[in-house]
Amino acid sequence: MPVYRLDRGRRKSEYRAVPTLSQNGLVGIARMAAESPRIEAKSRVDYFDLAARTFLAKVGPNARVPFRWMINPYRGCEFGCKYCYARYAHEFMELRDPMDFERRIFVKQFDANAFQRELRRLPQGESIAIGTATDPYQPTERRYGITRSILQAFAQTSGFRLGITTKSQLVARDIDVLQEVARRHFLTISMTVTTADTALARAIEPMAPRPDLRLSAVRKLVKGGVRATVFCAPILPLLTDSDASIDAVAKAAKAAGAKGFGGNVVFLKPCAYQVFLPFLEEKFPLLVRRYRERFERSAYLRGDYPERIAERIARIRQRYGFEKRFHEQEEPELWPHDSQLTLFSDPAFSDSA
Repeated sequence: MPVYRLDRGRRKSEYRAVPTLSQNGLVGIARMAAESPRIEAKSRVDYFDLAARTFLAKVGPNARVPFRWMINPYRGCEFGCKYCYARYAHEFMELRDPMDFERRIFVKQFDANAFQRELRRLPQGESIAIGTATDPYQPTERRYGITRSILQAFAQTSGFRLGITTKSQLVARDIDVLQEVARRHFLTISMTVTTADTALARAIEPMAPRPDLRLSAVRKLVKGGVRATVFCAPILPLLTDSDASIDAVAKAAKAAGAKGFGGNVVFLKPCAYQVFLPFLEEKFPLLVRRYRERFERSAYLRGDYPERIAERIARIRQRYGFEKRFHEQEEPELWPHDSQLTLFSDPAFSDSA
């Protein structure tokens, strides 16, 4: 039976029947995804309207990441990066084809009042990352604006440590809101630039903006007083791991005014491996054997290779004056100092819970 739902972008009087995915035997997020009506279809992408119980998700206790909470405005990402680890996120919705991650995009329903209530439960100083399993500025953001709505909510509160990761120049659209957010929170925009080679970037990140457009956005952000860094990631063995390749990104980051620079080596979860190996077979067949040898049994590279890359990045950072830690920044103008604010935080969201 079709579900009738207001089609986003239409007049209120225009309702239409929209199909849903199969719901047989599904529970939790998988059932919610199956019940999500299609709200738009393009030649290669379908968009679905996904109910959202909460927007903040707590990071697991064993996760080695520098943040406690994460926000993903969308599920799935249109950029289609061949190495993307986040494809596994669709498996929670029982969408097992790794290509579904870039073909089925779920737009989360955003309720500003409910989101503000979530934020009020958090203790002051909590670290929140936006865009950990999806790019918050992928093309669908132009239509639905969920990321901007989230930022507008943060512009009405204060006292958090926020990080936004993207590889899109669209982030510069929100400089006006980001400036206000930066007055109230510790804020860093991390622009991912995998390579400065446009042709290679187009091959491995087919739907993502060109590297020069991303760096132009960094320049605009910094000029507007918004702190931005550049992250050279993932570093791909025999493709983007040379000193010259990483140096080119760092040099461009410095010229754009980036406040920090870093990088990390690729890891290939099974869902990413299924996409990346066929890509190599087509574009770089001479590398297939070496990648198979290194990633067939483990998603992570072991041995001295990651250490050598870390040393290379450290030298390049020093070469361009990126010695300071990423998180060293001045206290925001409206950072709260009233200790009473923390009395109203929800214990369920704290370490003492």
